[in-house]
Amino acid sequence: MSKTAFIFPGQGSQYVGMGKDFFDADDDSQKLFRHADEVLGFSLGKICFEGPEDELKQTFNTQPAIFLHSLVVFRKLTRSKVDMVAGHSLGEYSALVAAGAISFEDALKLVRSRGELMQRAGEEQKGTMAAVVGLLPEAVEEVCREASSVGIVQPANFNSPGQIVISGSVEGVRKGMELAKARGAKLVKELVVSGAFHSPLMASARDSLKKKLDGTRIVDASIPVYANVTAEPVTKAEDIRDLLFRQLTSPVRWEESVIHMVRDGADSFIEVGPGNVLQGLVKRIAANAQASGFDKFTDIQSP
Repeated sequence: MSKTAFIFPGQGSQYVGMGKDFFDADDDSQKLFRHADEVLGFSLGKICFEGPEDELKQTFNTQPAIFLHSLVVFRKLTRSKVDMVAGHSLGEYSALVAAGAISFEDALKLVRSRGELMQRAGEEQKGTMAAVVGLLPEAVEEVCREASSVGIVQPANFNSPGQIVISGSVEGVRKGMELAKARGAKLVKELVVSGAFHSPLMASARDSLKKKLDGTRIVDASIPVYANVTAEPVTKAEDIRDLLFRQLTSPVRWEESVIHMVRDGADSFIEVGPGNVLQGLVKRIAANAQASGFDKFTDIQSP
């Protein structure tokens, strides 16, 4: 039986002007933007709509901005059938709201706190990330093991076949880049990021996030959520809480998540929120699956 998966983007998909067309054209969307401003105590909508880009790119603004835009879009897709959800890193919070496990307000506060904590951790423990293209996961893991002799480094995102991101200390990541090139990687590129996300350098953020998670009401999800940490479906509230805690310092197993959604019947993937990064990854992971997305208000109106 044909099944549909909604997938939610993570950091890097933001752009100045995101969501402005929804705000201008739709009363419900306008209310949600205003509600988000009330919950947070500042105008997140203004940063989404007007930037400047440097302000939108700050992790503590980027994460709630992408989350808000994804939920604005999701609220307009209520007639669409959805059988399962997943989100890339930050996008996992959007997916959990879509699955009814966390309220919009609670997730928005969590995402803002998560962004602040990750930014602070990045300032306290300077680190970096790099994309490695053209090596198998086993080879990248071996590269990271070897490079660990000079500093912390581990795989952070298994995005699609041959596209993996590594994360850790500047020394560890740069040594990993050097070794990956020597192993024959097609492309090795350091990323412009504010910290070593999904690495042990996020430990201080994780400990503080745990307190926030412990104080947040989480209920069982109404549909399966494919977790970044395990790439397997989860619905139980206590498992969701634990996986969100572990997510900050664990790799995002995106390729496996998509493979497992296909295994469980998904043949249509709909990206909900800014950009089209995840659609591109799905096409590389599951060539036979359909991948589309909703980002602009005109996308919602198209037949």
